Amino acid sequence: MDHWKDNGFLYLFPRLLLAKMFVLVEMVDTVRTNPWQFERKLNDSIAEELNKKLANKVVYNVGLCICLFDITKMDDSYIFPGDGASHTKVQFRYVVFRPFLDEILMGKIKGCSPEGVHVSLGFFDDIVIPPESLQQPAKFDEAEQVWVWEYETEEGAHDLYMDVGEDIRFRMVDETFIDTSPTGPSSAEASSSTAVAEETPRKEAPYTLVGSISEPGLGLLSWWTNN
Repeated sequence: MDHWKDNGFLYLFPRLLLAKMFVLVEMVDTVRTNPWQFERKLNDSIAEELNKKLANKVVYNVGLCICLFDITKMDDSYIFPGDGASHTKVQFRYVVFRPFLDEILMGKIKGCSPEGVHVSLGFFDDIVIPPESLQQPAKFDEAEQVWVWEYETEEGAHDLYMDVGEDIRFRMVDETFIDTSPTGPSSAEASSSTAVAEETPRKEAPYTLVGSISEPGLGLLSWWTNN
């Protein structure tokens, strides 16, 4: 079985398909259990610690962790000198959000900008549909701050607005992971004068999906509803 190690976790393959955009990922970690938790069942304490550590967090090149699925193996626990807590190596499966390429997803429009249409799934918001991946021809309405599909008919073009809150169906065509782990200042930054004010760097999303609606049947659900 293939594996790799990153961020203190050992990831085991293959990933198991759970339900469409969710997968089960096998992981290995050593869990520290505090002494005041000894009166509880060890499985319950370990499950709680794993969810505290992983739930609602993006793991680089893995996806958005949702919740613990099960614990498949636990080694013996050890207490080290000077530390009253127990340390247990466990193998477990975690539910992870990571859609497959070309998977069809449904969400709601969160907003529009010149960069594209921003979509939310409710629990995950870092989804963008760039202008070139919209139904064409499309234009950005600066006054309304929405994208518009200029739908061509025999009677001429009809403007179909992509309003905030509308349900939208899209195809997932790309994903991007960014390592947002904290890093120390570079030598150039360390030697620079503290009197010079520096701009706060833009916070980047650790995991971003890129969608497309440039094919029949995709886009706002209201576009394809039969009256």
